[in-house]
Amino acid sequence: LPESGVPQLVQPMIWDYSADLDVEGKVQLIEKYRRCGFSKVWFASAFKGATGVNQSLTFIGHHLKNQLQWLEVASRTPPDVLEGIALTGWQRYDHFSVLCELLPVAIPSLAVCLQALKNGGYSEQIKENVEKLLGMSNLEIDTFMR
Repeated sequence: LPESGVPQLVQPMIWDYSADLDVEGKVQLIEKYRRCGFSKVWFASAFKGATGVNQSLTFIGHHLKNQLQWLEVASRTPPDVLEGIALTGWQRYDHFSVLCELLPVAIPSLAVCLQALKNGGYSEQIKENVEKLLGMSNLEIDTFMR
């Protein structure tokens, strides 16, 4: 790969939407990319649309855990290697599937995930800030929003 010139033309993106991603495995994968000549990598997480083809409501806790896991990977990666995080929100699993988790039901998840990434973690204060921002009295993280 280094001799092909590809590492100077592209930056790999590592996709994983799971709430329990293998942090050590991701750190090792990034090191493999670096040994192949890639100087930068991207991470891809999700705030919606990644937990089931028929999912209609967004489980914020799953997506928040995913962001926190990526932050853990980032903390164990040399600071000059991470180019950014693509926070995705999928609408369907493939072109033949029905729509899942429409954006309006996922806006609280988007707000929580963005705040967690921006602040490098999640706390009661961040929860209160999101509730205030969205005009909500009780943001439910560990159950589906009602």
